[in-house]
Amino acid sequence: MNDSAHSEAERADRSDHADRGNRADRSDWNHPILFFDGVCGLCNRFVDFMLKADSRSRFRYAPLQGETARRLLGVDNQAGGHQANDPPPGGPHAGGHEPAGPKPGDPQAGDPRSFVFLEKDASYEQSNAVLLALSRLGGAWGLIAVLYVFPRPVRDFVYRIVARNRYRWFGRRDACRLPTPEERDRFLP
Repeated sequence: MNDSAHSEAERADRSDHADRGNRADRSDWNHPILFFDGVCGLCNRFVDFMLKADSRSRFRYAPLQGETARRLLGVDNQAGGHQANDPPPGGPHAGGHEPAGPKPGDPQAGDPRSFVFLEKDASYEQSNAVLLALSRLGGAWGLIAVLYVFPRPVRDFVYRIVARNRYRWFGRRDACRLPTPEERDRFLP
């Protein structure tokens, strides 16, 4: 495909996404999106930190339980970002007393998919999502890239330990975070 046809296809794809009810205007497609578990205490603290540190409003934020995650990532409306037809992590007997299946919007603490960083046409998960988001803040935050010296399996192992225990260690909200009026332009549904 030549460059003009490729550009036209991208514009059509962006227009299609906008036409499907995304309240954000097309300029938001030029911003990286940080998807987060909207009911996780740690995830919400990280988003609060990013909002303060991101003085240039580089990023957009969307809960994994929201419409934007469902549309762009193909996840259902559950915390942890399950694919729509995935069984619950660990099956119905994981932990011994869990119900046979998750209810819509029910957080899955065992699922490590608590952050997804979407930039252009690429998505990043686990430790890569966190490190890339922080390094994109610029300035001294670019130094966080030194953590890439650790092999990804090691970084992701640590990430998964924290992610699996995030509700126990950092708490869980009853509902997804609602942006303040000042933050509203930076959040996607």
